[in-house]
Amino acid sequence: MVTKMKNFVVKGKFKAGNTWENFTKKIESQNEKNAKDNVYSVFGSRHGIKRSQILIESVAEE
Repeated sequence: MVTKMKNFVVKGKFKAGNTWENFTKKIESQNEKNAKDNVYSVFGSRHGIKRSQILIESVAEE
């Protein structure tokens, strides 16, 4: 069985030094939870940011 991937738009803020920066990411994922985990993973690997430094405000299916 093949699970259909959906497009999600994840919006939130991340800690950049002493300030919080806004972000909007388009993620292809199976569900909302996986989309959130993907955002945490991407920011962690690319920017070295911990989950506690990322605030996800909304996840919407596109």
